[in-house]
Amino acid sequence: MDQKTSAIFLKKTVLLLLFLFGIATQTYAQRTVEKLNRGLVAMRLNTNQVYIGWRMLGTEPTDVSYNLYCNGKKLEGSSFKTSTNYTHEITADGTYSVRAIINGIEQPSSETATVWANQYLDIPMQIPAGGTTPDGRNYTYSVGDSSVGDVDGDGQYEIVVKWDPSNAHDNSHTGYTGNVIIDCYRLDGTKLWRIDLGKNIRAGAHYTQFMVYDLDSDGKAEIACKTADGTVDGAGVVIGSATADYRETVGKTTGYILSGPEFLTVFNGLTGKAMASTDYLPARGDVKDWGDNYGNRVDRYIAAVAYLDGSKPSLVMGRGYYTRLVRVAWDWRNNTLSKRWVFDSNDSKNKDAFGQGNHQMTVGDVDGDGKDEVFNGTSAIDDNGTKLYANGLGHGDSLHMSDMDPDRPGQEIWQCHEVPSRYGAYGLEFRDAKTGKPLWGVSGEGTDVGRGIAADIDPRYKGYECWGAKGNLYDCKGNEIGTSKPSMNFAIWWDGDLNRELLNSNRIDKWDYTNAKTVNLLTATDYKSNNGTKSTPCLSADLFGDWREEVIFRKSDNTSIRIYTTNIPTTHKLYTLMHDTQYRVAIAWQNSAYNQPPHPSFYLGADMAPQTKPNVVTVK
Repeated sequence: MDQKTSAIFLKKTVLLLLFLFGIATQTYAQRTVEKLNRGLVAMRLNTNQVYIGWRMLGTEPTDVSYNLYCNGKKLEGSSFKTSTNYTHEITADGTYSVRAIINGIEQPSSETATVWANQYLDIPMQIPAGGTTPDGRNYTYSVGDSSVGDVDGDGQYEIVVKWDPSNAHDNSHTGYTGNVIIDCYRLDGTKLWRIDLGKNIRAGAHYTQFMVYDLDSDGKAEIACKTADGTVDGAGVVIGSATADYRETVGKTTGYILSGPEFLTVFNGLTGKAMASTDYLPARGDVKDWGDNYGNRVDRYIAAVAYLDGSKPSLVMGRGYYTRLVRVAWDWRNNTLSKRWVFDSNDSKNKDAFGQGNHQMTVGDVDGDGKDEVFNGTSAIDDNGTKLYANGLGHGDSLHMSDMDPDRPGQEIWQCHEVPSRYGAYGLEFRDAKTGKPLWGVSGEGTDVGRGIAADIDPRYKGYECWGAKGNLYDCKGNEIGTSKPSMNFAIWWDGDLNRELLNSNRIDKWDYTNAKTVNLLTATDYKSNNGTKSTPCLSADLFGDWREEVIFRKSDNTSIRIYTTNIPTTHKLYTLMHDTQYRVAIAWQNSAYNQPPHPSFYLGADMAPQTKPNVVTVK
C-alpha cells in the first residue's frame, strides 16, 4: 500500500470509527418531570407498630439508600438499601422524616409526616348546588373522574375533581344536562378554585376530557380542556358570551350543542384563571360528516399528554373515532398556546386511520427514538404527526400498552374490538406496538367484545396475563393457562410482591392462581366507584408512599373522597412510577372517555430485570 493509499485508508477508518462511536454513545434528551417531595406517609398498624413509606425519586442513582428518623432520632436499621418502607416497633405516635444517602453523603431532610390512624386520607368535598333543566327536571352532583398535579410547586399533588350532574348523558342519548363543574383541592381539603364549564358544554363521559399536567415545565401544573361561551373560570371571568345558549330544544337533538363557538382553554392550576383560549380543532363543521345527523359521533372527544419532542410535554386533543379521526397536538410555552401538528384521517395519506380509534388513547415511545407516539386504538401517530400504522381491525372499548412480553423487544398492545366484519379472527388482539402487527388473538365469536385487560397476575408465567369478555385466561405468548377469569376493569400494585392486583368497583382483590379465584384485600365500605358498569375509581395512581399505587373512591353521599394507600411491607425497591413518563402521562389521560389503568414503559412484574434509572430531569 503506497503512502497516498495508506492515508486515504486511515482517514476512512477514522471517520468510520467516529461514526460508530457516535451511534454507540447516542443519548436522548432528558424528559422534564415534576420535582416531587418524598411523599412520606406513616400509618398505625396496631398498638405496637407504625408503617412508613416514601418515594425513590427518578433523579437518584439506583444504589441510593435512606436514613429514617423519628422525632429527629435516626432509627435502628438505617440506612435502608433494599426498600423504601419500614415497620417501626413503637407505641407512641411520632413525627417522621427521611434523608437520602448518595455517594456516601447524607442529603437534606425530607418533609415530615405524622402518623395516620388508618391507611387512608379523607378529603372533604364542597358539593355544587343542583339545578333544573329547561324542561323542568332537577339534577344533583356527584364526584366523577379526578386527576392530580402539583399546582403550587411544593412537590405535593393537589386533586382536581370533575363533578358530574345526575342527568349526564351518553352521546347517543337525547336530553338536557346540568353544567360540568371542575374543582381543585389540596390534600387538607382546601378548595383552591372552581371552574363552571357552562350550559354550552354537555355532560357525559365523552365530552370533557381534562388534562392536568405541568405543560410548560415551570414547576406548576396547568389544566386544559374544551370550553365554550359561558364557561366561568376559577377567577369568576366568563369566556366568550355569558348569555349565549346553543342547546338544541326540539326532538331527537334536544340538549345537544351542535352550533356555536368551541374553544380549547389552558387554565392556571393554582388559581383556575383562564390563561389562553383558542378555537378548538378540528371544528365540528357539518354534523353529518362525522357519521350521523344528530350529534352522536361529532362530539366524541379524546385527549392525552405526550412528550412529542422527547423533552417537554404537549397536549394531544382529539375528535372522532368511529369514522373521521382527528388529533391535534398543542404546545404551551411562555404563556402561549401553539399548534404543533394536525392528524386527520380525511387526508389521503392517513385514510387508513378512518374508524381506527378507541374510546381512549395511550402514549409511549415504541420506536426507541426518545419521543412519544400516540395510539388511538388500531391506528398510531408518530411523534411528528405522521401515520405510524393502521391495522384495520377497527374500534374498541379498552386499550393497554406496556412491555407485556419481556422476552421480545419493545412494547405490546392488548385490546378488544367491536365490529366483527372488521376484526375477523381477532376479537381480542395482542400486537406489536411499533408495527401494529397482530402476534396472536382470541375469537370474538361474532360479537362486540366490550372488555379486555392485561396485568401480571400469575408468577408462574413470565410477562403479563391477558383476558377479556371472550375466551379464557392467557399468558403473553397466547397460551391458554386457565378457564376461570378475574374481573376485567382495573388493576393496581398493592401488596408486597411484583404481581398486580385487581381493582374493581370499591374492592381490591388478589388473584389466587392456584385455586383460580379472587381473595379480597380491601373493600371500601360506604365508598363508590364511577362510570356505571365500568366501575372505575375516581383515580388510581402512585400518589405517595413507595412505588405502589393509591386509589381514590368517592363517599356514597359525595361529601368526601378517600385516598387508600397500602400498608403491606415489601422488599422491592423501585423508583416512583410517576417518574416513568409513560405511566405519568397515563395518569393524565386516565379520565379520558372510557377510563383505563396506567401502565409503565417497562416490564414490572415477577422475574423483572433490574430497574434502570429513568432518563429524567426535574424542574429547577
